[in-house]
Amino acid sequence: MKFTCEKSLSEFEAWAGGLNTFNKIEEENKLDELESILEDAYPDGIAETTLNDLLWFESDWLYEMLGIKEEDEESEDEDE
Repeated sequence: MKFTCEKSLSEFEAWAGGLNTFNKIEEENKLDELESILEDAYPDGIAETTLNDLLWFESDWLYEMLGIKEEDEESEDEDE
């Protein structure tokens, strides 16, 4: 069985490790940019589990694509 639903990224409910990444992207007001990246990368849509795994395990790549500095990078910048 295949279940498909169409909704915006702002309506996505991330879980486990994906939640932290999602919240950081949302705090940085980058959800629209992420949605554009995902639409290009997954023109036929993306499964919720795949999206959550991407948020969870590929956070460094997503932050780089979106120009988001992680807390470690921010503190290094302040030390310099």
